[in-house]
Amino acid sequence: MAEPKVKYDRQLRIWGEKGQAALEKASICLLNCGPTGSETLKNLVLGGVGSITIVDGSKVEVGDLGNNFMVDESSVGQSKAEWVCAFLQELNDAVKAKFIEEHPEELIETNPSFFSQFTLVIATQLVEDSMVKLDRICREANISLIFARSYGLMGLVRISVKEHTVIESKPDHFLDDLRLNDPWPELRRFAETVDLNTTDAVVHKHTPYIIILVKMAEEWANTHGGKLPSTREEKKQFKDLIKSKMITVDEENYKEAMEASFKVFSPQGISPNLQKIINDSCSEVDSNSSDFWVMVAALKEFIASEGGGETPLEGSIPDMTSSTELYVNLQKTYQAKAEVDFLVMEQRVKNLLKKINRDPASISQANIKSFCRNARKLAVCRYRLVEDEFNSPVQPELQKYLTDEDYGTLQEANTLKVLPENTAAGLYILLRAADRFAANYNKFPGQFDGEMDEDISRLKSTAVGLRNDLGCNGSAISEDLINEMCRYGASELHVVAAFVGGVASQEVIKLITRQFIPMSGTFIFNGIDHKSQLLLL
Repeated sequence: MAEPKVKYDRQLRIWGEKGQAALEKASICLLNCGPTGSETLKNLVLGGVGSITIVDGSKVEVGDLGNNFMVDESSVGQSKAEWVCAFLQELNDAVKAKFIEEHPEELIETNPSFFSQFTLVIATQLVEDSMVKLDRICREANISLIFARSYGLMGLVRISVKEHTVIESKPDHFLDDLRLNDPWPELRRFAETVDLNTTDAVVHKHTPYIIILVKMAEEWANTHGGKLPSTREEKKQFKDLIKSKMITVDEENYKEAMEASFKVFSPQGISPNLQKIINDSCSEVDSNSSDFWVMVAALKEFIASEGGGETPLEGSIPDMTSSTELYVNLQKTYQAKAEVDFLVMEQRVKNLLKKINRDPASISQANIKSFCRNARKLAVCRYRLVEDEFNSPVQPELQKYLTDEDYGTLQEANTLKVLPENTAAGLYILLRAADRFAANYNKFPGQFDGEMDEDISRLKSTAVGLRNDLGCNGSAISEDLINEMCRYGASELHVVAAFVGGVASQEVIKLITRQFIPMSGTFIFNGIDHKSQLLLL
């Protein structure tokens, strides 16, 4: 068997050893192993998740051979859960795999405590009633839950968890923590040792832009009443001041300083998002508080006292044109300040743990260090109960989605029909209407040949009734879309299932590794025009 570090080399670069360790500890339960469930689980098995349990009471039918690559002709009439489980086990023998031949709906009704043994449950192809019941069960057991569903050319993914906190949110674009607008004393002193007016051309060319900006900002403030550039004109003048210090036109460090000059003007203090987190009622900690909220409480104290309105320094600097000596010394200056801030935070965390009668060493140094490094990028995600969304969606939001004026297109035969961009909200309503239809008529719209016209009419009146129940009676749902939903006949197409499974497994990884920010709201994939939208309901 390949060494884990070699086997998972590519993904380790994304979520690191800590993330991989979390995956390898995770226990996943999949409900229904049709194409959507199988594709979701396949991605996680290949990623090295710890263990999987497949729950499905159905047998493999001939129709399954056309949309599920994990069964074949010899499996027809056999347990679908057993065959998919065996196939997935072959993909990665390091994953513990087992199956339970039972219908998920029955398990939800008769044995709710079954789900509490898992880290996360992936529920695929469940109808509304079962979704609501399972959501309540998982909330009470504090188990993460992801719903995924493919229905013809549409797909849905929805996360449900009471609260999910993220330290390593890894945003794509985030301003370096350089404190150029308010250098601490050691950085100021270090900058003072460098002479920008040196006549040595080599030295002048290899002064790092951080030093240039610290010194230029100080020079500007001295002649502008202690203030940094704020207006557009002043910012332009500040860039011109930097440019005036260049000796030759090819000085890359001065060009970098001009490009990075906006870092001097960036607002001081913490972001509104972080302010919201430290003001959250959970930051008033007690013995039941999670490690995350204990560290947030310590951070709140730090910002108010030693931090002087700022978070602990991250301690890293970007690459830049510089002599090796200056770069290394500058790096050490940042690292030293970060270490000082970390030690203060560590002490504050220990004091808080003592105060709430917990072991002062119960939060590791490594975790506090990671928290300090990422303090500006923390995220807290909370999800509404599915039942609340179904019974009382955020009415203005739903109305807005349903009446969106932009347009997409539906290509049908040789005619081009215009469909509103509100297709995502329309599909959401129609999927729920299809479940209501199934509860009333014991079949999905369009499921059986010869009843299409009657089903279209019934689905339309069901959708209108549902829309009115949700308080959106002024919004029309496209006739084309109603016809499409009936045409789907509740089929699971492999190409849609593969896409939905890819999205769902990506969100599972975010939840398990606690890295990156999981999606909020209900994700709708519209395969008609290859668009997707998050509905915040």
